[in-house]
Amino acid sequence: MRLFHNLFRFLHFVISILFVICALALLFLAGLQFWQAFVSSDTTMLHIQRVNAILRSLALLTVAVAALELGQTILEEEVQREADMSAPTRVRRFLSRFLIVLVVSLSIETLVLVFEVGHDRPEQLPYAASVGVAAGVLLASWGVFIRLNRSAEDLEPEAMEHAKQEDEKVKS
Repeated sequence: MRLFHNLFRFLHFVISILFVICALALLFLAGLQFWQAFVSSDTTMLHIQRVNAILRSLALLTVAVAALELGQTILEEEVQREADMSAPTRVRRFLSRFLIVLVVSLSIETLVLVFEVGHDRPEQLPYAASVGVAAGVLLASWGVFIRLNRSAEDLEPEAMEHAKQEDEKVKS
């Protein structure tokens, strides 16, 4: 059984590294797209096209941040801490880290989409708004989840104290 546990830790480590590699690739592509939009020698490129290209690079950066944060979360929670996901405190913390990244990314993506389609294709605005609504629903659901699970934290104060001690170990 210990072999399987170590195998899962190793696979989580590989997944976190792949998330970081993807984030770096997206960062490179976003920088390249930004650079091309900003210093393009194409004089026929309209200003709005340049703005849209910059907004698309911002969307890529948002996904890169999400991938980087997910890689860090997996590394810290699954590899460094050897998290026991049956503990309510651990589940809440892991979900909270994941949902923060997701809600912020979806919110930024909504802004990018609204700016992008607002000028050229206003008929697409309801689709962009639906991404924002999804972010809002996720945020509200997360709040309800945290509120309803608060009692579990009161039942296991030692688990929260243990989690705080692990946080200090990971930071150092």
